[in-house]
Amino acid sequence: MRESFEEQRRKAVEDLKAQGVIRSRKVEEAMLRVPREKFVPEKFRSQAYLDTPLPIGWGQTVSALHMVALMCELLELEVGHRVFEVGAGCGYHAAVVAEIVAPKEAENLGHVYTVEIVKELADLARRNLEGASYAGRVTVIHGDGSLGFPEQAPYDRIFVTAASPGIPPPLAQQLKPGGIIVIPVGDPYSNQVLRVARKQPDGKLSWEDLLGVAFVPLRGTYGHRV
Repeated sequence: MRESFEEQRRKAVEDLKAQGVIRSRKVEEAMLRVPREKFVPEKFRSQAYLDTPLPIGWGQTVSALHMVALMCELLELEVGHRVFEVGAGCGYHAAVVAEIVAPKEAENLGHVYTVEIVKELADLARRNLEGASYAGRVTVIHGDGSLGFPEQAPYDRIFVTAASPGIPPPLAQQLKPGGIIVIPVGDPYSNQVLRVARKQPDGKLSWEDLLGVAFVPLRGTYGHRV
């Protein structure tokens, strides 16, 4: 008998725990709650819990499960956080973050604001999030995410799901002191590292480059010209 999506999801999360990628209970529970199969194209639903990026159309992908979990761990997310994402894609990563910062049972609900430069993907993410009951916790905006979203700044946490030449200045400006940015930095299709930056009380960023990664290039004012 074929395994249910719930069983596949549980096994995928157990594998990520065994690998040491998932280290916290909150990330584990978030990954268990979000139905990735509802966010990927129908023809890839049977592969929803393979730990690999999957095409979502318009030359973009949804990140591999381990990368979503890793970025959530590095962000040190807490209930009530206001979070900004650059690159909504299909909406899956934002949903996982929303499960941590705005769980349904919490009184102090946080919120995720996510900007997507491809209008068709912004529309897709919005539909997916509505269909999976995240519309009240995630706001999708069509626009240039490299400019941030000053209307709802400052943010406790910011994460970027496309490789940037560096940390876009507007994102640094819109981050609260003590806040964290997780962003892939490097060339459009190679030589990329995952950077974790924290904003100091004086407004400057200090950061550490952790590991090599492979993301699609960031588009927009502070993105790559590709």
